[in-house]
Amino acid sequence: MSVNTAHANNGVLIHAGEYILLHSDSVSMDFSGQDNPVFKGSKSGRIYLTSHRMIFNSKKSSDTMQSFSAPFIALSDVEIEQPVFGANYIKGKVRAQPNGNYVGEVKFKLHFKAGGAIEYGQALLRSAKTAMNNYHRGGLIGDDPPPYQPAGAWNEAPPPAYQPPPGYYGWLPQHDAFSGPAPNTVFMSDNPPPYPGIVARIGSTHHYFYPVARPMCVVLVPALIP
Repeated sequence: MSVNTAHANNGVLIHAGEYILLHSDSVSMDFSGQDNPVFKGSKSGRIYLTSHRMIFNSKKSSDTMQSFSAPFIALSDVEIEQPVFGANYIKGKVRAQPNGNYVGEVKFKLHFKAGGAIEYGQALLRSAKTAMNNYHRGGLIGDDPPPYQPAGAWNEAPPPAYQPPPGYYGWLPQHDAFSGPAPNTVFMSDNPPPYPGIVARIGSTHHYFYPVARPMCVVLVPALIP
């Protein structure tokens, strides 16, 4: 996870080749287990599920946390809570990425003001499981997340980044809480993701393509297409 690295121009900043699977415009997040003041107080904003991570963007310009990025491989203990009294929510832990503007681990609770917690949580768990399986094939179980790398140059994202490509994601939920991001609110850096996701390369065979924490090393892993 990294803090204040996934926003630009009042929108979300993603990597080259990354795309958005789900987006909800009305959520709140609470954090615990950290002394860093950036995590203090309840945060209201937007949540994205992308091909590589979970991203939160704050709607409050005065908040010290404008965004946080949680790569799937940095997540742990993610659960969908369904209390007898109160709304459903998602909870979990996120490990910090080196150079990610905080250290250690933080716990989170994610509440959906317009519903959709169960559906988002199921999609998050499925995506994270796929990414973790890929990572463990190329790395070692328990490896730290790759360091945060500055986004470099960025521009407005092309339309395909606003939604998953057709044909491969029939398991994504349909719910009134989820909508596509507003036009001109998604921006893309020139750098590819430094961690694995669920992206499949299109061709005669399908592979996940991602860098691992070894110099000049790329691993091709057979993809699991649902």
